[in-house]
Amino acid sequence: MTATRILVVDDEPDLRTLYELTLLRQGFLVDTAEDLTSALACLEHHSFDVVITDMRLPDGLGIDILRHLKARHRSERAVVITAHGSAENAVESLKAGAFDYLTKPVELQQFRAVINAALRSLPAAIPAQHGPALSGSPSEDGVLAGGETARALHQLVGSSNSMRRVRERILKVARSMAPVLVTGESGTGKELAARALHGSSHRGDKPFVAVNCGAIPEGLLEAEFFGAKKGAYTGSNQNREGFFQTAHGGTLFLDEIGDLPLAMQSKLLRAIQERVVRPVGSVQEEAVDVRIVSATHKNLASEVQAGRFRQDLFYRLNVIDIHMPALRERREDLPVLCQTLLRRIAAESGIATPPLPAELLARLQTEPLPGNVRELENLLHRAVALRDHQGLQLDPPVAADISDPPAQGANSLGPRPTSGPMALPDDLQGHLDQTERAILIQALQETGFNRTAAALRLGLSLRQIRYRIARLNIQVPQNPDRPDDTDDE
Repeated sequence: MTATRILVVDDEPDLRTLYELTLLRQGFLVDTAEDLTSALACLEHHSFDVVITDMRLPDGLGIDILRHLKARHRSERAVVITAHGSAENAVESLKAGAFDYLTKPVELQQFRAVINAALRSLPAAIPAQHGPALSGSPSEDGVLAGGETARALHQLVGSSNSMRRVRERILKVARSMAPVLVTGESGTGKELAARALHGSSHRGDKPFVAVNCGAIPEGLLEAEFFGAKKGAYTGSNQNREGFFQTAHGGTLFLDEIGDLPLAMQSKLLRAIQERVVRPVGSVQEEAVDVRIVSATHKNLASEVQAGRFRQDLFYRLNVIDIHMPALRERREDLPVLCQTLLRRIAAESGIATPPLPAELLARLQTEPLPGNVRELENLLHRAVALRDHQGLQLDPPVAADISDPPAQGANSLGPRPTSGPMALPDDLQGHLDQTERAILIQALQETGFNRTAAALRLGLSLRQIRYRIARLNIQVPQNPDRPDDTDDE
């Protein structure tokens, strides 16, 4: 069994010795270098598992080592040490191929955790005392082939060029700790991409925690993210873990990150930079080891320009981007998407998968489907629930559009209550979703599509109605003549 070998590059003798002793105590072989020239000489004569380098060296930059490794297709995992608060250097190193980064002053607990994570991500299994061996066959990219990777990527259905590029990019970046920002319209499968990224990484057997940032009341955000100690607030009778603690060792997926209030954005930025969180009611910080994957349907660059999103947080999150294509951009995937969705719906309902009529598929090919895959799935759910001897049919009409609302009080997009016995639905959730959608549409129409007024009419908070509008794929028209309706910003 080959011993793990690590190269430490730092021009400060005390720090170099500290890192070396810490690694030697874990049983690793350690080489050291004091500058860029001697580090490159070490790399010419030996191969390593991990290279740890300071960013600033007397004769160059640590990023030059990363470029050297990348140009020669070396397999070493690189960890860069940057000055405290130097977000630009950290992001630059991640984009250049670093596995992860540490900020000075380096905490030894975090140092050991990052090194062990880097070792676990290597293609070859690491001895058990240095971290759990990976199961499955490693690929050339250092991620697991088959097993979890195959299952995760299998969810991203489609053979179009755009979907192939998505899968290739996921495999390429899965081994890194670099934050990933997944963009795309609502309903394109951003969470599926995040799950595939998690499942394709060395963290695949650790927790995947998905959070909808727009669905949490603002007053609870800090406790939900960072946890709370017993007695921290009324009704808090025991310690409670937050999302960061629950995802420790795994991946934290922050969906609709653009909906976070500015105050929370600041606290999130610190947690990501320092990798520590302070539970509500606690005086002590807790170290956390999570990979951050975030998603949004908004243009965050525009949000930054408008002052609604912190530029430094955007810079930190947008190290690697993955864009999910809209369904209209990959029409050739519709047949396999429909078949896959029908199999899933049938399995959930405990029935045989119904055949997909050619005329139904032809009709779907001509529809705009602004809600993308989520809208397609809802349509097929309804078709299965309402099927009869004639097979699957789309009812109500596909992609009912409320951009041109009917007369005041009219509601052509949902059923009116009727008297008499009620027929039990075959798909309760689909029936409830359809009913809720109709109610929300009516409330929006009767308030001139003012979300604030509609929320008050229904006894909801603004966050709650926004979440429901997004979940049920209700298309709300923008009205330039109503400048005060900025409630979704």
